Amino acid sequence: MRILLTGAAGQLGRELVPRLAQYGEVVGVDRAAASTAETALQQDLGDAAAVERLLGDVRPALIVNAAAHTAVDRAEAERAQAFRLNAELPAWLARWARVNDAPLLHYSTDYVFPGAAQRPYTEDDPVGPLNVYGESKLAGEQAVSDSGCRHVTLRTSWVWSGHGHNFVLTMLRLAAERESLDVVDDQRGRPTWARSLARVSSWVVERWRSGAVKEPLAGLYHYADATALSWFGFAERIFEVGRRLGLIDRVPGLRPVGSDAFDQAAKRPAWSVLDTSRIEQALDFRPPGVDECLEACLEGLRNDR
Repeated sequence: MRILLTGAAGQLGRELVPRLAQYGEVVGVDRAAASTAETALQQDLGDAAAVERLLGDVRPALIVNAAAHTAVDRAEAERAQAFRLNAELPAWLARWARVNDAPLLHYSTDYVFPGAAQRPYTEDDPVGPLNVYGESKLAGEQAVSDSGCRHVTLRTSWVWSGHGHNFVLTMLRLAAERESLDVVDDQRGRPTWARSLARVSSWVVERWRSGAVKEPLAGLYHYADATALSWFGFAERIFEVGRRLGLIDRVPGLRPVGSDAFDQAAKRPAWSVLDTSRIEQALDFRPPGVDECLEACLEGLRNDR
């Protein structure tokens, strides 16, 4: 089958391409220049007419929407752009998917929650985003759900990978540049390797492709890797694994600080831990822990040197 993958040059998109390729021809598009990923064609995903033409030309049997405006602080000043990519684009894709009976796999975020919980958030918990990014992603979720198309929306959290711009690569870079680092310790979530999310995504596609009728997959699910910790705790794990694998020569001094230590335009939820039991039961698996994922990813970075 032909698969349309938006956001193909991003962290998740790059991990999705090889997994989706086992099911058919992947047509990858991205807002970024084509040179950033061999598999991605440049496409203005914020232009409704252009997206409609793209869908008409590709005629996908499956749409995977990994495109998003993910710059959380910048979204506060770029509200229209954030809503265009995070809410309107999913609505356009979902509308075409419904009319043409093509399933849609969409991604959302833990930032739809207000962060005041004392237990992991389930899919049925009340939402209440604290920033424009969260508001726009919630609007995208609702647009997909309201469209009536066949879909699965995967809410995830704290995505990182071995490429692009993310917390893991930033910490490794700063370890070589600074003697000490202040890291936020009052926000807690479940860091998620983009490759783990891509693997779960492929299982969703496999379920659709096989036409399984027992426990059909549809609607909203949470997916995140297993370990819940703060950004400070995550940094400790990154440096521990990075030092052991020889990616950094030394571990900088770490100081835990509150969120107010940094001047950020967008407010972050203090608690972003997602309950993933629904998708674990549906797909019969257990998410990997942060150490396992860091070991695999950072070993790959070392071998690519």
